[in-house]
Amino acid sequence: MDRAELVHKRFLERVTAGDLPVADLPNELPMDRESAIGIFRSQCTSRHLDRMGRRMQKAGQGYYTIGSSGHEGMAAVAAALRPTDMAFLHYRDGAFQVERAGQVDGQNPIRDMLLSFACSTEDPISGGRHKVLGSKALSIPPQTSTIASHLPKAVGAAYSVGLAKRLRPEHAALPQDSVVMCSFGDASANHSTAQGAFNAAAWTAYQSVPLPLMFVCEDNGIGISVRTPTDWITANFSNRAGLAYFACNGLDIFDTYATALEAAEFARTRRQPVFLHVKTVRLFGHAGSDVEAAYRPKSEIEQAEDNDPLVHTASLLSAAGFLAPDDAVDIYKGIETACEAEMEFAVDRPRLKASGDVMGSLVPPKRICKSTNGPSEAARERAFGGDLKALDQPQPMARLINWALTDLMLEHGEIVLAGEDVGAKGGVYGVTQKLMERFGRHRVIDTLLDEQSILGLSIGMAHNGILPIPEIQFLAYLHNAEDQLRGEAATLSFFSDGQYSNPMVVRIAGLGYQKGFGGHFHNDNSLAVLRDIPGLIVACPSNGVDAAMMLRECVRLAREEQRVCVFVEPIALYPMRDLHGEKDGLWMRHYPAPDKRIPLGEVAVEGHGDHLAIVTYGNGCYLAHQAVERLVEAHGIEARIVDMRWLAPLPGEAILEAVADCRHVLIVDECRRTGSQSEALMALMAEAGVESFARVTAEDSFIATGPAYAATLPSAAGIVEAAVKLAGKRTG
Repeated sequence: MDRAELVHKRFLERVTAGDLPVADLPNELPMDRESAIGIFRSQCTSRHLDRMGRRMQKAGQGYYTIGSSGHEGMAAVAAALRPTDMAFLHYRDGAFQVERAGQVDGQNPIRDMLLSFACSTEDPISGGRHKVLGSKALSIPPQTSTIASHLPKAVGAAYSVGLAKRLRPEHAALPQDSVVMCSFGDASANHSTAQGAFNAAAWTAYQSVPLPLMFVCEDNGIGISVRTPTDWITANFSNRAGLAYFACNGLDIFDTYATALEAAEFARTRRQPVFLHVKTVRLFGHAGSDVEAAYRPKSEIEQAEDNDPLVHTASLLSAAGFLAPDDAVDIYKGIETACEAEMEFAVDRPRLKASGDVMGSLVPPKRICKSTNGPSEAARERAFGGDLKALDQPQPMARLINWALTDLMLEHGEIVLAGEDVGAKGGVYGVTQKLMERFGRHRVIDTLLDEQSILGLSIGMAHNGILPIPEIQFLAYLHNAEDQLRGEAATLSFFSDGQYSNPMVVRIAGLGYQKGFGGHFHNDNSLAVLRDIPGLIVACPSNGVDAAMMLRECVRLAREEQRVCVFVEPIALYPMRDLHGEKDGLWMRHYPAPDKRIPLGEVAVEGHGDHLAIVTYGNGCYLAHQAVERLVEAHGIEARIVDMRWLAPLPGEAILEAVADCRHVLIVDECRRTGSQSEALMALMAEAGVESFARVTAEDSFIATGPAYAATLPSAAGIVEAAVKLAGKRTG
């Protein structure tokens, strides 16, 4: 017999026979009879949902599932929290969601969760895209893989509670006295992402910054097949600075409820993070397909089953005089019948079929935002100060980005900048200089040195109506934290059927051509990790005026269309003033009026030659302008330059329209030959039937420090050489 059915049978036998563990009741019960029985009902519901999920999977009517059996004590944690306290849940928290559903009118958690198990389009959280816990009505954003990746954004959401009191964002979602809760397993607590979140929370609290956060570690002593060392969680977390530690027995609903209530009130009233350690057991293995007997002795499996939380709760309720064992069995059987009926309903409901249906929630829905008229002249005068006189003079890119950020922050009070050194120092390259002076430390945040925490902070703040603009100091640093974009930010709308989003604009200083600084770690010319993330917008300006207007468009996309945007700023172009000769000033631009922006997907075309089109972006655009002059003077080749500007989604139609009447197309890509934009562009040209095209790219190499900094990168001379070779293939 299936272990789940053995545990089911054993529960009925033990409770019917009164074979119950000794109940250690507290001197004063922390809840009344109705509440205690309600928690038991939630526990029974979660258990039967696990059983139904396993049945559905075996019958081919349900899909991959991880059960909550053994962790039913989390229902008591849910009872200790408010239904408006946002909860980022561990995948074993079915009992938590069921209990919370009982706190909100009009909920049918049995049907909702079985529809999710069946991957039905009627699943109210994901629309059939994933078996996942979550509910908009219950303030439970869905988590697609809770191996710690959700902890950094929980820190951000908790931080946003206090910040929202000051900023009062239009789309705030959390009450001002909220606690944010996130749960995870004991194995996940070891993950570097989790450790970063614990550290960020403690680092923040250590400085007396409000952070009403409740970490809940569900400790069943094993991670898939690897055992957690005895008392490791206690030893690791009981004495951390800035992180208050609470512990309870997850098999005892009275102890769990009382301790969780104490922890929640500590976080709520003191505005400090807490760590709640809940001892649990794991039943039925890691997942529905897991054969636990392959790595766990039978005696150990049976010992866990002897500690069935439902049997423990039945014992406690009986000892408290709340519920007789026979009545507990009746409740258990009644819920089983209800779950079976709902299962029969769920397995016949429609499922996703067409790709368009699957992709329907990749892009979040647009939202209504209050219209703004832009900052007043008086506000601009106060903010810009001495810079105001320079607004009419041509400037390099770094300064125009700074001014664009200033205007945007004046116009939208919910914008918050965050990153390493962005405040007092103004960033490594001075792009954010004076912004802290202009807007204060609560809107320009010097974070700790941890990219995962920076992005997690931003994702969490966005859950509460704040519009974050985090900065990643160098492109190569993103790789420490890319899963926060790939696995969290960009997937949220997809797996919540558009109900949740975390709009943001991530600024990243990157790409190559820095002279003698940093080598491959500061000169990183690969954007591959960003280009293939569905729904993500990637922008890369080549000059200051475009940078200002594209940044404004990214903010509009985030604010009004709830998009996740990445704004890649070419470091080498930050200070660039000259194009062809010293002090010619040809690469500086005038600051555009605050209402001017460049729409998503609009490319730039400069020049009218029909002999050759150079398709490029970023530093490649700068080099192409140098090359075009040489092509005309030395070879009589007139060329136009097509600046893509937007790298994802690729503006394919606009690019093809821009090159339509040209005989030859040369793609110039400063990223590496393998995995670069050029690969997609070459495919675009081939599929469109363009007859003559070629590419110039960087070598498949890291970048060196010193005089060879540009040796592996495209050059103006290399563009000229490739253009002559390409244009010479055809005549007329």
